[in-house]
Amino acid sequence: MELFDSHSHIDVDAFDADRDAVMARARDAGVIGQLVPAIAAAGWPRLRDVCATYPGELHAAYGMHPMYLDEHRPEHLEQLRDWLQDPGCVAVGEIGLDYFVETLDRERQQFYFDAQLQLAREFDLPVIVHARRAVDAVIASLKKIDGLRGIVHSFAGSSEQAQQLWKMGFLLGIGGPVTYERAQRLRGLVATMPLEHLVLETDSPDQPDSGWRGQRNEPARLTAILAAIAELRGESPEAIATVTTANAMQLLKLQRS
Repeated sequence: MELFDSHSHIDVDAFDADRDAVMARARDAGVIGQLVPAIAAAGWPRLRDVCATYPGELHAAYGMHPMYLDEHRPEHLEQLRDWLQDPGCVAVGEIGLDYFVETLDRERQQFYFDAQLQLAREFDLPVIVHARRAVDAVIASLKKIDGLRGIVHSFAGSSEQAQQLWKMGFLLGIGGPVTYERAQRLRGLVATMPLEHLVLETDSPDQPDSGWRGQRNEPARLTAILAAIAELRGESPEAIATVTTANAMQLLKLQRS
């Protein structure tokens, strides 16, 4: 099977000591590619360098994460314009809105989100969207700009919200949370949703699956997520792997190396 991890932060410090070993385990698990979204402008050079170390396997997305609002400056948006023209860039991300953390200023979040959506449209790049307790606000923002496409990462919304996103051509990133039995709404959605709107993710080093709870997550754990989804849907892992990998690679305009 060939798997694609549509959300991996393998560039962060948590992997500095053993990144080569983590990559080897991912390959052994069938992970042929990973999308690596940025967090803040200060990390863009490092992200580029890590992805360049594993050509054809790691693919960069540049953007400003809403949870790191204090690090963002308006001038970073102009810098982002240059980074989006880097040959290794395949998406704008991680961008979005986070209403779970109450201390994050919503107006400033919206300013950066809207500006980055405009850049994505200008450069015809997909967006990798963070939408924690803010799915309706994210949908409203996406609807303001025609022609956007992308992934809503770690989707945790309702079926009605999911259907709105599908109609706009968006994919849902599903990861570790689907492996927990208490996530009944998410599991019900994944069991019945159209496969053409599904991509797999680990969000490494965060959001470990139920069989790996409390440990540093890594891309090789994508197989556990695949197994859980296959069981929920009553379909073969091979069939789900084939379609979800194709979904991710088509969105990002990637070719198999």
